[in-house]
Amino acid sequence: MSDLNAVLAHVDADLDAALARLFVVLRIKSISTDPAYAAECQACADWHVEDLRGIGFDASARATPGHPIVVAHDRSAKGASALFYGHYDVQPVDPLELWDADPFDPRIETLADGTRILRGRGTADDKGQLMAFVEACRAWKAVTGRLPIPMTILLEGEEESGGVNLPPFLKSHADELRADIGLICDTNMWDAKTPAIVTMLRGLCGEEIIIHAADRDLHSGFYGSAAANPNRILARIISDLHDADGRVTLAGFYDGVPELPEALRTQWDSLGFDAKAFLGAVGLSVPAGETGRSVLEMVWSRPTCEINGMGGGYQGAGFKTVIPAMASAKISFRLVFDQDPHKIRAAFRAFVRARVPADCRVEFLEHGSGQAIGFPIDAPAFGKARDALTAEWGKPAVFIGGGGSIPVTHELKKALGMDVVLAGFGLDDDRIHSPNEKYNLESFHRGIRSWVRILDALGRDATP
Repeated sequence: MSDLNAVLAHVDADLDAALARLFVVLRIKSISTDPAYAAECQACADWHVEDLRGIGFDASARATPGHPIVVAHDRSAKGASALFYGHYDVQPVDPLELWDADPFDPRIETLADGTRILRGRGTADDKGQLMAFVEACRAWKAVTGRLPIPMTILLEGEEESGGVNLPPFLKSHADELRADIGLICDTNMWDAKTPAIVTMLRGLCGEEIIIHAADRDLHSGFYGSAAANPNRILARIISDLHDADGRVTLAGFYDGVPELPEALRTQWDSLGFDAKAFLGAVGLSVPAGETGRSVLEMVWSRPTCEINGMGGGYQGAGFKTVIPAMASAKISFRLVFDQDPHKIRAAFRAFVRARVPADCRVEFLEHGSGQAIGFPIDAPAFGKARDALTAEWGKPAVFIGGGGSIPVTHELKKALGMDVVLAGFGLDDDRIHSPNEKYNLESFHRGIRSWVRILDALGRDATP
């Protein structure tokens, strides 16, 4: 039996023990955004340190101004090196009453169609995903006594609460962490049977605007028409952000946005994506983005401007005839390719100021930014990972885009100069960040097997 087949057989035989280890870490309430759970976050980091030491890694929990970052090295192998990133923190569980059971009491359930799932907070995001990778390393070490490639594991404890301490940590530890290729598991498959590698993610620019007018709410009968109404000012600003074809009207907004590379367009066209079913699943039927663009283009490779929240004036029960003193909106821009979030923010603020009357004022609150990122699908590591996933799942792995943002990918590229293979095994219905989060048992089991194969493929020669 080859080393690869022996390791895969070990994964199958050790699945119950792997689940037991996963359930231990799932029971730790590592909610990073709530200071009340700081000790739990520390405990989770410490658990991973001891677990990784147990399989031969030189592991430690590094202090930051927030929650610790776990760093573990096993550089005994030769050849191209890899840095794996995951995060051990989880989202808050509120509203607790919407959970069917204790979110930190993980369990296996069997759904009506026979699918077996893992239920609990962190099962999919990201403890189940990161432990699948760790279990792949454990299996290689158990069977062969070594890993196929030199490996560093980096586990963050603040991904769900902004991750402000990771960028300076990467910069100050660049020489220690730098590798030939990055590996991230915090993504989804294309569908339940088709593995995927995400090769492009959108960036983000978040802004909150507050329009201030009179020094107090005004009686709309006494002051109507004569006094500036922040709601009307805000409505005009928001209305002007898009033209009749759905394009964003900010000056220079599309700078750095080329057409989709033809190789990716061809593959996306072959996916059999059902735009009608995609929108129908949420009770809609008409695409609302740029005229002439496919839905996949809209959610993967085109920039957006979305109004995420609005408020102003009386919104309680009944009716109150006032002109409010202020109105506000939260607006986010998803960015693609080489769009500069700082230029987008400056253009947006100039756009807003030009529409605010002279006797009113606008306040801006910044809510984060990050650039989009894309990776070359013809790089050797991506082909090796694709072939490894195809071998495990029996269906050709596909290169896809991601509509969301995973800021660490850009940080790894910027601070460490590495491309990143994003290969995760989550599904669209995993309910991450929501009550009753789940992760398919098959995703966990075959995720371990998939990482075993990817590590084997990356170790075949010294070229990343």
